[in-house]
Amino acid sequence: MALWVLLAIIVASAVWMIGTYNKLVMLRQNVRESWSAIETELRRRYDLIPNLVETVKGYASHEHGTLEDVIKARNSAVGSVGMPSEQAAANTVLSGALTKLVALSEAYPELKANENFNQLQKEIGDTETRISQARRFYNANVREMNAAVETFPAVLVAGALGFKSQVYFGNEDPYALDPVKVNFGTTPAIESSPSITLNTSVAQKNKDLI
Repeated sequence: MALWVLLAIIVASAVWMIGTYNKLVMLRQNVRESWSAIETELRRRYDLIPNLVETVKGYASHEHGTLEDVIKARNSAVGSVGMPSEQAAANTVLSGALTKLVALSEAYPELKANENFNQLQKEIGDTETRISQARRFYNANVREMNAAVETFPAVLVAGALGFKSQVYFGNEDPYALDPVKVNFGTTPAIESSPSITLNTSVAQKNKDLI
């Protein structure tokens, strides 16, 4: 009788171990696939920025400080191949630099009316939206993975099986890494997203006085 009990325990443990391992493999694969989606959108963002900078340069070449800041932030983000937290920090800096670059269009009407500039701005905006969506999906998968790895009884074997907690891209605040939205004073800014409002009436008045 004792032998049968022992065999039953061994079989049950083996079944549980196999089930736990398969579940963790699936969760880890979900994290990897969702991270790949983020990297795809980030690469698209990096590819679009040089074209945007060159377009702006054609109308505002003396704004070299802003242009250099964007290129520097872009190159830093491209070279950030470490943990998701490091890439998130680099892309937050890049978002700030892009905001300043796009804001230049208010001071240069010809640039603002340029079809190529508007198209690039739209494509970058669409990419930012997809990055934000992919980030939420990735972080949801990370949260599920971490819960599986860190809770009992899986925590007893996860490390030995080669599984560990994953790093969030940014943090769990749903708006933490949303692209900064530039409001030119024509429409109210969305409260849930970081925004910068430019007083274009004052800027135009000062421009008229020059």
